[in-house]
Amino acid sequence: MRALPGRSCAVALLTLLALAAAAPSAVRAAPSTFGPVIGSAILCRSGLDNAYFHDYLVNAFGPSYKHEGGAYWFKAEGTLWGAPVTDIMISDDTSELVFVAAVADTTPDKLEESIRNAVGVRHLSVDNSRYPVRASNPGSKIVYFKTKSKIYCAKYKPLPVGR
Repeated sequence: MRALPGRSCAVALLTLLALAAAAPSAVRAAPSTFGPVIGSAILCRSGLDNAYFHDYLVNAFGPSYKHEGGAYWFKAEGTLWGAPVTDIMISDDTSELVFVAAVADTTPDKLEESIRNAVGVRHLSVDNSRYPVRASNPGSKIVYFKTKSKIYCAKYKPLPVGR
């Protein structure tokens, strides 16, 4: 087998790198800290700092796959409270709210039951509509998201120091 001249090797390497960059990235599995860090924030059991959570999610899952609706969206392969999670969102700085959210691949009823069984937090319906919003005492909410659920914690940003 004959070695390729240096220029051909460089072209082949650049072609492979370009193809790898163009290929969709694989979804990374959630780190062991995913439940305690993200789960606690979504249940409004910890402080919300969008810069901190953005850095955490980039380190855990790579760059966000979209920036839409005032949020960075990350593909996630993991579970929270025993429920499969497909996406995690963290607020950008365009809103007066800071939030962290997750899309769970289950119905709101089943998600609420999973959370209640896993950590004891109840989400009660706040209205009698066909698709009721469910809220917990700490402030997290579960809403319908097409055929899935979205759960989130949103708080007003603190005033800057010196105000």
